[in-house]
Amino acid sequence: MALHAVSPAAAAPPPRALSSARLPQRPGCGCLSNRSSLLSSPTNFMKIQSGAVGFFGVPLVLQHSDKRAVLRHATNEEIEEEKTIVEEQAKEKMEKAIETVQSNFNTVRTGRANPSMLDRIEVEYYGTPVNLKTIAQVNTPDATSLLIQPYDKSCLKLIEKAIVAANIGVTPSNDGEVIRVTVPPLTSDRRKEMTKTVAKLSEEGKVAIRNIRRDAIKAYDKLEKEKKLSEDNVKDLSADLQKITDEYMKKVEAIQKQKEQELSKV
Repeated sequence: MALHAVSPAAAAPPPRALSSARLPQRPGCGCLSNRSSLLSSPTNFMKIQSGAVGFFGVPLVLQHSDKRAVLRHATNEEIEEEKTIVEEQAKEKMEKAIETVQSNFNTVRTGRANPSMLDRIEVEYYGTPVNLKTIAQVNTPDATSLLIQPYDKSCLKLIEKAIVAANIGVTPSNDGEVIRVTVPPLTSDRRKEMTKTVAKLSEEGKVAIRNIRRDAIKAYDKLEKEKKLSEDNVKDLSADLQKITDEYMKKVEAIQKQKEQELSKV
């Protein structure tokens, strides 16, 4: 979709006047056969047009009435193609941002035991932080408790320590074989804390979506600098991108509201 400068002379077919031009003759030569062959070569013809070649030492200069470059603007089809590429990439990233927000919301406990509560907990396993669920199996024997069975029993204390440090409102119990976690009912104060946590996670999701929009607009700006899009094109495309961004912002707000409703019921 790159734009090309086209000289009027280059765009026009070879003028008939060149083939019959009165060319200066070299003394002692009475024919134009060599000159005709020179004109018949496309490569030579282009060199002649640019003034780089002369006949027998006499330079040939072509005069143009209009030397301004003619720029070809991007077609509607080309603009639509660029728009589709940028918007599809932005939507894909925004969908992942929504998934992350939902996953983070699942870690905020309500009154029921849910293995997702432990999704963000990392354990220092042999000096390396790893997700708890990669080194242990988590089950829900009933609605108010979790059962954690580590694959390596030597890390029981490390898991217990990580759960306490996560400050999710539960107290783990280590019996040397497994860790049991009882999920108590939410108090009024704890519910307020969880609501604030949900609001914070929601804002993080919105920031991620705004950053995706910013990067997409940079892609449009780059195309403008490359003369593939005009300033008006970029304004129109950015406006459409803002509409998409607003839609995903509303999605974040919707799942935030849903989570807050869950907290209010426990």
